[in-house]
Amino acid sequence: MSKEKSDIQIDCKIIDGIREGDNLAIQQLYQIHFPPIAQMIINNRGSREEAQDIFQETVMVLYNKISDGDFMLSSRLQTFLYAISKRLWLKHLTRGEAKYRKDSIDDYGESLAAEEVIEDHELKETNLVQMEDALNGLGEPCKTILYDFYIQGQSMAAICEKFGYTNADNAKTQKYKCLQRLKKIFFKK
Repeated sequence: MSKEKSDIQIDCKIIDGIREGDNLAIQQLYQIHFPPIAQMIINNRGSREEAQDIFQETVMVLYNKISDGDFMLSSRLQTFLYAISKRLWLKHLTRGEAKYRKDSIDDYGESLAAEEVIEDHELKETNLVQMEDALNGLGEPCKTILYDFYIQGQSMAAICEKFGYTNADNAKTQKYKCLQRLKKIFFKK
């Protein structure tokens, strides 16, 4: 099993545990996710105590979202928690509750934008992994037809010739059917 799939399973287990009120899930959440968030805050002029406060607020945001009942994690849990913590830390700095001037957060604007890019990238990466799984579940000749057309950029005439269809329209019809099957498999997951 890949590390990413294992991490996603751990994320789901933690979320389910929080939903069910399991204290071990909260402990696991702290063990796995607090250290990198604390490091981010400490590296950005915060103290360990401030990091604990911010992480506690972050966990409350997560808990409230899960308690609402329709929470769906669309990124890795670490990315979600990191983004919330970073926003809370920036708010903390702008409210003047920190010991530093407000203009000291100007340095963080680019890293916040970078965090959003990372979130988008991780979401796209997750979707690509799901698409690859769906493609692998599709079977032949559909897998090769879609790969040849969309990835290799081959023409319908070339695909027609490769698979022995009587004409390009028949190959196009088969590609359409394959695409519909792929969509069905992809969106079922």
